[in-house]
Amino acid sequence: MKLFVKAACVAFVLTVVFSMLPFRAACADIPDKVFRLHIIAASDSPDDQELKLRVRDRVLEYTRELYSRAASVEEAEQLTKARLQEIADTAAAEVAARGYSYPVKAEVCRMFFTTRHYDDYTLPAGDYDALRITIGAGRGHNWWCVMFPSLCVGAQPDKRAREVFSDSEYRVVREEKREYKFYLVELFQKIRRSFS
Repeated sequence: MKLFVKAACVAFVLTVVFSMLPFRAACADIPDKVFRLHIIAASDSPDDQELKLRVRDRVLEYTRELYSRAASVEEAEQLTKARLQEIADTAAAEVAARGYSYPVKAEVCRMFFTTRHYDDYTLPAGDYDALRITIGAGRGHNWWCVMFPSLCVGAQPDKRAREVFSDSEYRVVREEKREYKFYLVELFQKIRRSFS
């Protein structure tokens, strides 16, 4: 009986692993096709969290046309880097307009994101390039979205997603709702990061 239970457990594990291979392969290139926005609040106080959302709105308004014109993730990053100081100034102006004196830092960086759900889209865990805006000490909860393809700004996000992602990647971000698969991909990413 013990041998049967062990064999069943091994068979189950192998089934899960082999069922994950196509999903994992579809997830592998998604981070290299996406540019994200990450805004970190000064603290978790209600006022600082509200300020973070006001900065978000102002930055999204400023960058809306910028990202809708980008034809590739590389172009989105280049446009961001070329206007990084203007984006920082836009965020800082909103902070000052709300009566705060927090410094604002804007940077383009590569950072780890856990699996994130955005309305009708899900992005798997991984290392993504992002515009990160830090308000003050940056010790508060954050806010994030996808700037390219424009899933949180601009018109026709589904059309943009179809243009950027392959069919299998599109199924992952748009249609695949199996939470355990996303969990396993995220677990794999965290293990990989711990060894690098």
